[in-house]
Formats: sequence, structure tokens, C-alpha cells
Amino acid sequence: MPNFPESDRPGLSGSSEPELPEGLEIPDDLSALTGSDEPEIAVLITQVADAEALAAACVLAQIEVDAVPTPVGALAVLRDRSGEAPRAAAARISQVVKGVPLVLVTRDGEQLTCRRYTDGADDGELPPGLVLGGAPEALEDLLTGHLSLDELPGVVSSDGIGRLKAVRMLSAVSRKARKKK
Repeated sequence: MPNFPESDRPGLSGSSEPELPEGLEIPDDLSALTGSDEPEIAVLITQVADAEALAAACVLAQIEVDAVPTPVGALAVLRDRSGEAPRAAAARISQVVKGVPLVLVTRDGEQLTCRRYTDGADDGELPPGLVLGGAPEALEDLLTGHLSLDELPGVVSSDGIGRLKAVRMLSAVSRKARKKK
């Protein structure tokens, strides 16, 4: 690097402070520049066959969701997307549905993140292309914003399901499954 006298250095006018455009203010808190830490949508892909059973399991995990039926398993659209809430919800729900892995998909802008959970443990990140390759159409519609929850058929809200009703719903699903075997 050439050794210029301080007064001749490019971008400096004899002071150690860089020149800033007039009227430019730099805020003390720069978090507003990076956007929100809340994804636009957070969805759990599950192998739980019935949307009502998934909503009931979420009630037992104390997680508010809207469960969406699909041909390959129900989806849980998480209502609380702030901070670490989606990861905590995925871990708690995967503890309730032991032995059934699930995938948390979050979208922030055009960035998709997919993480697998089993029995309460975060098994790590998965490539979004791999996850979406066999994903139900309803998931793609939700993630792209092509359809809203109101436009999907058979959505079951966890609102209004008490803990006792949730236990009864899960018992009924369990009995049905045993009778089919």
C-alpha cells in the first residue's frame, strides 16, 4: 500500500473520521436493518395421519397450531413464530408423538430452512430441495403464499380443544388404528 501523508489519503480530509453525507444518522440499535427474527411461516411436516389427532397432540404439547390434512400426513402451521418458538414447538411436539420424526420448515423471505426432530431432539438441518421433493401440494401452496390457511380444506384449529378432549381424541384414533391391524 502506498504511504501517503495523512492529508493526501483518499477518502480522508485530514481527520480520522470518515466523511458522511449530511443528515445521515446511524441508529444505536442496528437490529432494524436485519429485519425480524420471526419467519413469515413455520410449518411442521408430520406422518400423523389425521389432522384432528395432530391438533390434539399439539394441545397436549401446549402449542397453538392449525393442522392441515394431506395425503401423506398432517401439517401443523405454528402460530407463534417469534424467536426460538418454532424450534421449541417442534421439539415438544416430537416428544408427544414419540417415534414419529417430523420436519420443521420455516420461510423467511425467500430463504427456506428445514430441520428434523425425533423424540424431542433436533437431528439437524436438511436440504430444502430434498424435503420439498416429496412434499404434499398443500405445503408448497402455504410456503409460496399461493393459498392461505382459510383456502385449504379440512383445517383443524387447536383452539377450543381442551386437554381432556385432546386425550379422548387421541384415544379414539389409537383404538381405530388397533382395530385396523
